[in-house]
Amino acid sequence: MDDAGFSGARVLFFESRRGTETAELIRRHRGEPVMAPALREVPLDENHAALDYLDRLEKGQIDIVVLMTGVGLRTLVETVAPRCSAERLAELLRQTRLVARGPKPVAALRDLHLSADVVVPEPNTWREILATLDTQLLVAGKRVAVQEYGISNVEFLEGLRQRGADVLPVPIYRWTLPEDVEPLRRAVNSLTTGDVDAALFTSATQVYHLFEVAAERADEMRRGCAGVIIASIGPVCSEALRKHGLEVDFEPTHPKLGQLVGELAQAAAGLSAAKRQQTNHP
Repeated sequence: MDDAGFSGARVLFFESRRGTETAELIRRHRGEPVMAPALREVPLDENHAALDYLDRLEKGQIDIVVLMTGVGLRTLVETVAPRCSAERLAELLRQTRLVARGPKPVAALRDLHLSADVVVPEPNTWREILATLDTQLLVAGKRVAVQEYGISNVEFLEGLRQRGADVLPVPIYRWTLPEDVEPLRRAVNSLTTGDVDAALFTSATQVYHLFEVAAERADEMRRGCAGVIIASIGPVCSEALRKHGLEVDFEPTHPKLGQLVGELAQAAAGLSAAKRQQTNHP
């Protein structure tokens, strides 16, 4: 790599929904994109938790609602549509205090003509949610529903309980592996052999699924990653990478896809040199 962006470097990424956009961004910065979709979003066909949640809202048994993602709220609207219209759901949510984890839930609320009582600032991790609640909306003695985003955040839920909240986790949708995992298997091979120069992770779930596919080759893949630039979109994703034994080399100034690719391209030459030095002199 040189100072001219990626300068032909092979950049592995795991995006599914925004795969085409990510590949184009990498090409724009003179990189060679290597796509390995790591997840598929699957709404729960029989979401008993969502229906129980709706029942509690109708009975006035929820005081605070924490919205983890915008897509989670939109999926909830679709899930309960046969029983509850969007207008009725909005009316029920309006009777609670609404906490939005960043701008995407805010936008989804706006679609329902609702606004958040509390907006959690970047980087929007569970720690920021708890810190914001501690100063803006105390949860002690309150019934708090957490609209989850696929993977239950045990630390966050426990943090709410420690603060005296009666917590109701509401899993709206879940992530699963893609129907075709062959690209992920090839990604494991590429990371193991050092056949790519950088790897971009844009969600913690991508990390979990990569290591699920790697299985018994996980340790071998970790060793291979010693020469690969590991880039993470933000703190939640970085935490998952470190839990799996991968050191994070780069995070953008803001957790946005465009900034992740653009800023990494600018820093690529220096990061590549540093990785070579570390590999040659452990």
